Amino acid sequence: MTRDELLNALAALRRARIGAVRAPHQPLLLLWLFGRFAATGSTAVAYEEAEEPVSRLINDYGPAVMSPALARQRAAMPFVRLERTLWTLRDGDGRPVGPDAPERGAWLREHGATGRLLPDVERLLADPGTLSAAARILLDEHFTPSLETAIRAGTGLDASAAKEGTELCLPAPAREGRTGAPAPPARRAGFAEEVLRAYAYACAMCGYDGALGRNPAGLAAAHIRWHSQDGPDTADNALALCTQHHTLFDYGVLGLTEDLRIRVSGLYTCRSEAGRAVDGLHGRPLAAPRPGCPAPGPRHVAWHARQVFKHTPERAPGSVPAQAEGGDR
Repeated sequence: MTRDELLNALAALRRARIGAVRAPHQPLLLLWLFGRFAATGSTAVAYEEAEEPVSRLINDYGPAVMSPALARQRAAMPFVRLERTLWTLRDGDGRPVGPDAPERGAWLREHGATGRLLPDVERLLADPGTLSAAARILLDEHFTPSLETAIRAGTGLDASAAKEGTELCLPAPAREGRTGAPAPPARRAGFAEEVLRAYAYACAMCGYDGALGRNPAGLAAAHIRWHSQDGPDTADNALALCTQHHTLFDYGVLGLTEDLRIRVSGLYTCRSEAGRAVDGLHGRPLAAPRPGCPAPGPRHVAWHARQVFKHTPERAPGSVPAQAEGGDR
């Protein structure tokens, strides 16, 4: 395997779905393995060791699941399904475990399942530039920028690598599209200014309107449907949000109802007065854009509600049922 072949294989990991819900399980397992490799020089790991940290990543940055038991073992699906062009999986006796094995934590633990990226992959990842480019592809294809620092911290990847110009290192197919699929569109020039102007340079949730001279400070145009998930750079798919509420919106702590009221996840917890200020947003109407500017589009609001907002398990529309991801039953 060459460097270009590896990066193109990662770029070809299309956005998986469980039903209509996004499933970033394989990218998160890979990012965690990259961090492990950077720290130890090896990606070899028993499922029993990977289960807790990888499941936590999937719970943090993927859609909600209905079963608390399943939430503890979400690493099972990518551990079994990860592409065999990148990964090998064996039981405790050294026998290969195929991609049709049960996606259940108990089964993998019982059989002593151990996985490792292929030797050619590890050889290529030993080059820091390749490792950085590989992480860059997965982050850009499957997540939104405000989550990058947290994902890098959670996977043990060096955040400083994000500052390197990895785009220049990517092979042409990884930049221009894979297997005939178009590459994600570039961000539209003027999009951020259009959105900030529509909301009068103030956060649509709390009204924060800080500026330094003529420049807004701590305000951004936040996509409702993520750009990496085919969200368009249009005013009906964006909100002006302060840095805090942008991050909480992308985490799924904050969401929107169909009638454009703010909601706060029941999974959100806080202890301080500042933290309780977030709870105080629950039920408040979102600020309306200026006359002539479009309000958030219903289809984009519905996407965020289904794919990002952290519903409590008993009322998670579109969340992943236990049978969809395996589970010990």
